[in-house]
Amino acid sequence: MDTQQLEPVIERLRDMGFNSYEAKVYLALLKHHPATGYEVSKESGVPQARAYDTLKTLETNKFVVSLGGKPTQYLPVDPKELLSRWEQSFRGAYDFLKEALPSMSDETIEPIINLRGEDRILKEALDLIRRAKKSICLEIWSEDAERLEDALRDAKSRGVAIKIVGYNDVKLPGIDVFPHGGVTDIEFTMGGRHIILCVDDKEGIVGTIVGSSSKPPMAVQTRNLGIILMMKELIVHDIFLLDVERNLYKEMIAIYGKDLKKLRQKILGDDISTVHHFSFCQA
Repeated sequence: MDTQQLEPVIERLRDMGFNSYEAKVYLALLKHHPATGYEVSKESGVPQARAYDTLKTLETNKFVVSLGGKPTQYLPVDPKELLSRWEQSFRGAYDFLKEALPSMSDETIEPIINLRGEDRILKEALDLIRRAKKSICLEIWSEDAERLEDALRDAKSRGVAIKIVGYNDVKLPGIDVFPHGGVTDIEFTMGGRHIILCVDDKEGIVGTIVGSSSKPPMAVQTRNLGIILMMKELIVHDIFLLDVERNLYKEMIAIYGKDLKKLRQKILGDDISTVHHFSFCQA
């Protein structure tokens, strides 16, 4: 095996805890054994004095075996035994740390990842939907729902429960879609089309998919359970009111007026244009 072939092997042995001299000495013994320190030095290119020291270290760590004699000869531990020993050691360390490390953290570390650009936001949304196992709650516009449709149908076929609040006439036959009114006002107020996505109550994305020159597409992706809870509650809140409107539209108009204007004024006062989630009623 030439030097070019040896280098990646030496590098991997270093990853496993050998230093460069130890890796070279062990490989020299694999190629020619039993061997003396002098022979190992000649074969490996390690200076003779360092070769003897390295052999002693490898012997202490049970990576080589001394046969005695004068001069002393050495044998390498069989590679299969060496690899098996490492595998058991690392598996044991991994299993221990898997249990120990989480209990040593005061809080769960769940980063919030910034997503910029329409394509990036929808790509991450697709990935979340494809990973869904139990549930998907989604607020989406028809233009963007088209790009998620195949993944949503696949999730439905896997038995994932899907609830969607749809803007601008989202059509996904076979999937529960609750149409949301006030589309023009909402797009103006929000500065573009938004998305809210919660998957399995543990992952989500929220933000604006299409914005303006002053407000480019930007969203956040997170597994923070507090944020996910608020996102899902917002979607569920919308679904509750949309279903009430669907069944009690005339009664709501009689009590609150068109677009629930009286209710909005009661809660928001004169500043009724900044919150869109009361704009359910159709014109």
